[in-house]
Amino acid sequence: MEYNFFATISRMKYIDRWALMRNSRNENLSEHSLEVAMIAHALCVIGNARYERNLNADRAALIGLYHDSSEIITGDMPTPVKYYNPEIKDAYKQVEKIAEYKLLEKLPSDLRPAFEEIYKSNNSAEDKYMRRLVKAADKLSAYIKCIEEEKAGNTEFSTAKESVGKAIEKLRTELPEVDDVVKEFLPPYGKTLDELS
Repeated sequence: MEYNFFATISRMKYIDRWALMRNSRNENLSEHSLEVAMIAHALCVIGNARYERNLNADRAALIGLYHDSSEIITGDMPTPVKYYNPEIKDAYKQVEKIAEYKLLEKLPSDLRPAFEEIYKSNNSAEDKYMRRLVKAADKLSAYIKCIEEEKAGNTEFSTAKESVGKAIEKLRTELPEVDDVVKEFLPPYGKTLDELS
């Protein structure tokens, strides 16, 4: 029997993000998911090293890799639409859950439980906190995209940068790991290769 899960997941590279905006360089879902995975891993490592947390950084990276995989089925819904009002937000969350279930159905039954754990929290305090860091990583990735577009001379992302920046400022007060990343790792984004060297 053949299973379509990984062939379907591999199609993330065809889902463009920020589709309603003029981009100086397009970003696809695969690129975004890799960045979210790396940032989520870093946030958990910081939490463990500096804030005496007991977070599974490897699991955070894995969740980051798959966090938007439902968009293979749903497409990338523009943020202003997705969060227009609570009813639309809740309805879209339901659509995402159905899409995740459809993806999981593409796995053999003996492998499915391991992948279900990626999509569903085990409800422990550590897992809930770690998933908050993955969501924060998603916001940080969006902010990095705004920085890169701005540095490329594209003013199209100015409003998005301001909006995402406000969300990150709120996260900085709630999650000290996010504050550390903003202070220590965000400033070099947008620098030239020579400046980074």
